[in-house]
Formats: sequence, C-alpha cells, structure tokens
Amino acid sequence: MAPIQPGGKEKTMWLNQRKQQILVTGGTGFIGAALCQQLTMEGHDLTVLTRDAVKAQRIFGVSLREVEHLHEIPRDCTFNVVINLAGEPLASGRWSKKRKAKFVESRIGTTEALLGYFKDRKQHPDVLVNGSAIGYYGPHNDEVLDEAGHGVPSFSHALCRDWESAADAFTALGTRVCKIRTGIVLGPNGGALKSMMPAFRLGLGGPMGDGSQWMSWIHRQDLIRLIYHCINHSTIQGVLNGTAPNPVRNEEFCQALAAALGKRAPLRVPASVLRLMMGEMADELLLTGQQVVPAYALESGFEFEYPELQGALANVVGSWG
Repeated sequence: MAPIQPGGKEKTMWLNQRKQQILVTGGTGFIGAALCQQLTMEGHDLTVLTRDAVKAQRIFGVSLREVEHLHEIPRDCTFNVVINLAGEPLASGRWSKKRKAKFVESRIGTTEALLGYFKDRKQHPDVLVNGSAIGYYGPHNDEVLDEAGHGVPSFSHALCRDWESAADAFTALGTRVCKIRTGIVLGPNGGALKSMMPAFRLGLGGPMGDGSQWMSWIHRQDLIRLIYHCINHSTIQGVLNGTAPNPVRNEEFCQALAAALGKRAPLRVPASVLRLMMGEMADELLLTGQQVVPAYALESGFEFEYPELQGALANVVGSWG
C-alpha cells in the first residue's frame, strides 16, 4: 500500500510529528487494515485489539502488537490515541436476532470494554476517534443531512445512537471524542464494491429498486485522512459525517461504476426480490438512503482528494486486484 499523501489544506501528517502510542480496534477490517498499514509505515507504536491475532499477524507481520483481549496489553503500555473501528459488518447477510446481537456487542460492548480498561489506568487517551455510520439518520428521502440532522427510528439509528453514547462516556476521563458517521466506503478489493464487482464486470449490474435512493459515499483514502485530521486538530470534537461532499442516487452510482469498468448497467434488481432475500436489511440499507454532507469536516478545513464519484471509482477500479 502506497503512503497516503495529503491534499489541499490537509498538509499535517504524523510523519512530521512525534511518535504516537495508538490502540486500534477493528484493525483487520477493510478500513482498519489500510489505516494500520499506514500508521506502521510512519513508525508509530501500534497495538491492535482483534478477535483473530493469527489473521492480524498474517496481515501485519511483526510491525505491531496484536492482542485478543485487553488484559494482554502490558501494564506499562500507555496510549494517547484510540481509534475504535470494531464492528460486525451490517451488510454481509440477512439480519437475524443473533446477528443483531453481534452488531450490538461488537460495537457497544467493545466500546464499553475500552472505557472500563482506561478507567482502571492512571493514564487516559488524549483523543478517541470512534466509528459510527450514517445509519444513525435512518431512512430519509431527499432531505440534505449535515451533522445536525435528525434520526428516524430504526434499528440502524438505535445501534449508532447507542454506540456514540458509549463513546461519549470517555469525556469523563478528559478524552476528546470524535465520532465519524461513515458512509459507503469505496476502496480496492473489499468494502461495499466487493459484492458488486462480479456482476458489473460481466455487464450484469444495475440499480436496486427504482434507483432513486441516495448513496452517500467516501473513498477509503479520504476516510483515513479524515481520521488523521481529527487526531491532529485538537479543536475538533463531536460528530463528523464521513462522506464525500457529493452524494449520488443509486441509479447514478450504478451507471458510474459500469462506465468505470467499460460496461453498461442495463439490469435492475426489483425491490421485492431484495426484500425476499434480505428482509429488514433491504429496507434499511439497500432500498432507502440518506443524502449526507460533511459540513463539519469542510468547515474545519478538510479537503477531499476524491470529492466526485467518477474520480473515486476510476482510482478504485484501476487499483483492483
């Protein structure tokens, strides 16, 4: 993975700053693995809390410390940065009571465990960058949503609300808390595109339902840079939308992906088929959406390397293995 280069006003990178002591959860996931590779290249002292240390060792080798439980961390190890990305993927299959329980435990349970760990330590982190998702807003129609947008009652809203609330408890330790509500993350060889690419490469892709639902997306590289931005700027706290400034409808997204592959997207997946296959998840994640804008990130001086979908997809498709 090539080092991430800042763009626009985002000139401050950790390469030019002191070595950081960082604890990451979710470090073997689609976002976390790329982030950890970047951090280790920059020489930071990195510990990854993971459910699978063998997988972490296979990805990272000996460049960082892998632990499966917090009590495995040496007592003399301190952290000034915590990046909490742990979470069972929501879109990997039909939702059941058992899977919903995993969604809750992997997010809220992990965050509460982190809080308990640091309550038992004399040294507390300076900053927590905590994952969240635009699912916080629940299904919306055409309303433009910045960070002040209201949530619509739904499972995804309740999950993100409670996750953010668990993270907010870190403020009692004197820790600055940043909560990034992430949209659809685009990057090579994984993420939301992984399940879409086979069909689109064959020219068999197309919109879901009527294709009018909004898709708020972000290039993985910009998301990692936004995490850096939060850590490097001590005035930033609270909620930030982790989305590019130009969301698109599902119809436009599918046509742009097909074009990036030199294909067409002539087919359409009926809503009834998606509901039959995916149940509740179809209505919350696939057939409805949110038009989310990154107001706080832009106001704080962050500039996106990939503000437009066509450029983001061209980069991702060109990097796909």
